[in-house]
Amino acid sequence: MIDAIERRLGQRGGRVRRSVGDDAAVVDAGGSVAVTSLDSFVEGVHFSLATHSPADVGHSALAAALSDLAAMGAAPGEVFVGIALSSEFGEQRALELIDAMEALAKRVGATIAGGDVVRSPALSVTVSVTGWAADAGDLVYRDGARAGDLIGVTGRLGGSGAGRLLLSGLRADLSAGARNGLVTRHLRPQPRLRCGRELARAGVSAMIDVSDGVATDAGHLARRSGVELCVALDRLPLADGVIKVARAAQRDPTELAATMGDDYELLVTAPPNVRARVQRAAGDGDSELTWIGEVGRGEGARLIGAGGKDVELQGYEHR
Repeated sequence: MIDAIERRLGQRGGRVRRSVGDDAAVVDAGGSVAVTSLDSFVEGVHFSLATHSPADVGHSALAAALSDLAAMGAAPGEVFVGIALSSEFGEQRALELIDAMEALAKRVGATIAGGDVVRSPALSVTVSVTGWAADAGDLVYRDGARAGDLIGVTGRLGGSGAGRLLLSGLRADLSAGARNGLVTRHLRPQPRLRCGRELARAGVSAMIDVSDGVATDAGHLARRSGVELCVALDRLPLADGVIKVARAAQRDPTELAATMGDDYELLVTAPPNVRARVQRAAGDGDSELTWIGEVGRGEGARLIGAGGKDVELQGYEHR
């Protein structure tokens, strides 16, 4: 659907430097560039009020939008919020939602500058975020990966997906602390804004946030760059507790980590000669970076499982 929409859209005015196809649009603002993205968060599709509090909804919606700025290496700026409220949701719960958004915006240095409220049969939140960079060349896009580059990912994967399974009723042999940690990863994701800027400065060649899972997002980056991303599944860094949750769900832990999505970590490619610098940059951005594969000639994502066998996996679809 996104590809079909992109084919129908034209470029006018000359200010738009990047549009549909990357994590955010880049617009020349005269001396700097505006980096803008929009995300929608819909009840029954992206969240359930049976598992998410109003504050969880507000935080998650803004975090997902800000993660797109992180994937471009942009500094956060202004936020605009559209809320469609069901009649039973109520004003107090709506204010709890906004309070959580404001708390996250304050923490990362963004400003909620406006928005709209309407009635709707179901709750939905649409967030438009604008970030800033001095020049379009300071940003990182999805189309910069080249054959010979290394592939890395920040943080640890699978935590949000494991948390989603636990909230759905799955029982796993976890301590209360481990369970709460995974559930929090799902309900309160953290955008890697500082890390994204540090990685951009360090010279990564391409970057995307892991919202749908490495299995899908590696493919997005590969297609934009016209290369093949070869990802070794056994190198994926797993969040604490993911192995036990996967076993309880009778799933392979690396498959779960590659497909469940909503981790909002950053998947990057980088030339080998900047490997050490990129590694340090991730640490400077309060994260860690794990090298999980190499970029080859071809197109698409190649997921390599045990014994060097190719594995067909599909990331999480928000439907």
